Amino acid sequence: MLYTVIKALHIIFMVSYFAGIFYLVRIFVYYKDTDEFPEEKKRILREQYTFMARRLWNIITVPAGIIMAVCGLVMIFLNPGLMKMGWFHMKLTFLIGLAAYHYWCWKKVLQLKDINGSTLPIANIKLRQANEIATFILFLVVFTVILKSMVIEYWWQLITGFFVLVFLIMMTVKLVNKNKKNK
Repeated sequence: MLYTVIKALHIIFMVSYFAGIFYLVRIFVYYKDTDEFPEEKKRILREQYTFMARRLWNIITVPAGIIMAVCGLVMIFLNPGLMKMGWFHMKLTFLIGLAAYHYWCWKKVLQLKDINGSTLPIANIKLRQANEIATFILFLVVFTVILKSMVIEYWWQLITGFFVLVFLIMMTVKLVNKNKKNK
C-alpha cells in the first residue's frame, strides 16, 4: 500500500510540476511580447511578469519538482526491480531531458531578474516553440510508462511518432504566429 500511496503522490506532484513549467514559459512569452510596447506599459507589465515568474518558480514549480523526484526515488527504493526494466531506462533518459529543460527555465527566470528594462535575449518564436518542449517530454514519459514492455519492442514507432508530433506542433506554432503578424 505504501508504494501505491507514493505513486499517487508522484503523479499528483508531476501534474503540479508540469503545470508550473507550462505556465512559466508562457509568462516568458508574454514578457517578450512587451518588446514593442510603450516604455511605461512595458515597465509595468515586465515587473508583473517577473514577479509572477519568480513566485511560480519558487512556490509551485521547484517544490513540486522536488517532491515528484523524491517520490520517484522512494518508488525505486521500494521496488529496485524497476532499474532492470528497459522501459524504465527509457523513462529516465527522457527525465534527463526534462532536467535540462528545467535548467534552461531556471536560467530564464534569473535573466528576468537581471535584465531590468532590456528584453529576454531570445526570439519570440523560439520562446513559443520552447513552450512546447515540456509537452513533448510529457508525451514521451507518459507513453513510455503506460506502454511499458511494448515500448522496447516498438521503440522506433514511439520515437517516429514523437518526431511527427514535434513537427506538427512546431509548424502549428509557426502558422499561428504568422497569422497573428498578418492581422
